[in-house]
Amino acid sequence: MRTPAQGAQEPQEAHGAGTAGTAGTAGNGAHETAILTIDLGALADNYRDLRERAAGAECAAVVKADAYGLGMAEAAPALWRAGCRTFFVATITEATDLRALLPDAAIYVLNGLLAGTAPLFRKNDLRPVLNSATEIREWAGYCDRVRAPLACAVHIDTGMNRLGLSASEVAEILAIPALWRTITLTLVMSHLACADDPGHAKNAAQRERFDAARARFPETPASLANSAGILLGHGYHYGLVRPGIALYGGHPQRQGEVPFRSVVHLMGRILQIRAATEGETVGYGATRTLTRPTRIGIVAAGYADGLFRALSAGDGEVGLTAYLGPYPVPILGRVSMDLIAVDVTDIPDAYTQRGAWVELLGPNVSAHAMALQAGTIDYEVLTSLGTRATRRYIGG
Repeated sequence: MRTPAQGAQEPQEAHGAGTAGTAGTAGNGAHETAILTIDLGALADNYRDLRERAAGAECAAVVKADAYGLGMAEAAPALWRAGCRTFFVATITEATDLRALLPDAAIYVLNGLLAGTAPLFRKNDLRPVLNSATEIREWAGYCDRVRAPLACAVHIDTGMNRLGLSASEVAEILAIPALWRTITLTLVMSHLACADDPGHAKNAAQRERFDAARARFPETPASLANSAGILLGHGYHYGLVRPGIALYGGHPQRQGEVPFRSVVHLMGRILQIRAATEGETVGYGATRTLTRPTRIGIVAAGYADGLFRALSAGDGEVGLTAYLGPYPVPILGRVSMDLIAVDVTDIPDAYTQRGAWVELLGPNVSAHAMALQAGTIDYEVLTSLGTRATRRYIGG
């Protein structure tokens, strides 16, 4: 993992990708065929936006899965500089990596306490999110043995049936007062299942269950809202909110315009412009038959770079629409591992040059739009971007 000094604090600035038609527009290296630019300034702006929306509650940040694939070593320090002091990760390995970056942050581990890992939590000053009565007993027993009331969170399941204590487990562990004298409970939390659909009845039902459960812990800060939960309004904010996807420019809800700044820009380079006649086919499987004489741009990016095969466009299908400068260029045929073909027939010659850069993800092609086209979600788009494209960090 790169240290902040190598990555986050001295990012390489990417050259502007808005102009096209000349080789090297998006980067310095003649060898570069795809560039992933991550705007840490936009990330920080999104954090400040979410903090303002949740005014009155602390705004934490979820940086699991390498900050949703964008680089925790760069993203977490940028969020710290924007004022974030509490972070959530999924695994203890992610947490120890994050501790090396941010010595003073409060770090919660969502996947909880695996047997035998309590000493690692203590050594690295990490906070397990305890997801069962068994984990609570183990943590309390360890704290008692080392005579240190170590910090932790308790996760209560309110209807997702994933991780978290059931109502019967809550009653069970509350009936053992000695457990609570050995630990320091810093957060009671739950997780919304349907917050991406603001009108779903389960949102209010989970909030009611959470209110009933957290009343058993009246002195402890509470947390229910993820990114989508923040947008549900003040009633879901409690003492702490935990945004993830919204920080990285994704859309937390199913419909409407994306309310957050774009953080990720993926550009692919045109390797060749070729001419094909009406009736010829394009790509693997000959799934796309041309209905007119067509100029085709062959772009150096494919599913190894995060462009799902579901973005392909066979006969009668609409796939990914990329952008060449200000012009939309629809994909032709199948997405392959390393290449896609786009229709540049109607694009001015000044733009359709070998070496020009095509926007595959960015201001004109949001992660949300790509997700809808591929039949998936923004989270999968961002975490599937891979490592082959040259990464550039700007801003922040």
